Amino acid sequence: MSNVKKVLLLISGWLSLAIGILGIVLPLIPTTPLLLLAAACFFRSSDRMYWWLLENKYFGHYIKDYRKHRGIPLKAKIVGVTVLWVSILYSALFVVPLFFVKILLIGLAAYFTWFILSLNTIR
Repeated sequence: MSNVKKVLLLISGWLSLAIGILGIVLPLIPTTPLLLLAAACFFRSSDRMYWWLLENKYFGHYIKDYRKHRGIPLKAKIVGVTVLWVSILYSALFVVPLFFVKILLIGLAAYFTWFILSLNTIR
């Protein structure tokens, strides 16, 4: 593999990791898929970064749980859907003045709620 490709994969991995970390606290940013993307980028570019991510005490469990069970814990579903709807409804009711954007926000929230609830639940 060329050095340019490795560097691009490392940059993509770090960018995915950074956005995935933001997704832990911000709704509508899917944490687990971004962490999985970071792991895939690191797997192809740096063994050291790949294993660091898998063994990381904050992020590794997202990847390991999803790989093992193809899902997320019930607590993560409840917290995710609750934070999603509280923030979207607050934004739609008090922040966004345009009716079309309010409808769009609620539609996005409905889609991501469906997506989260459609994943397997890890007990």
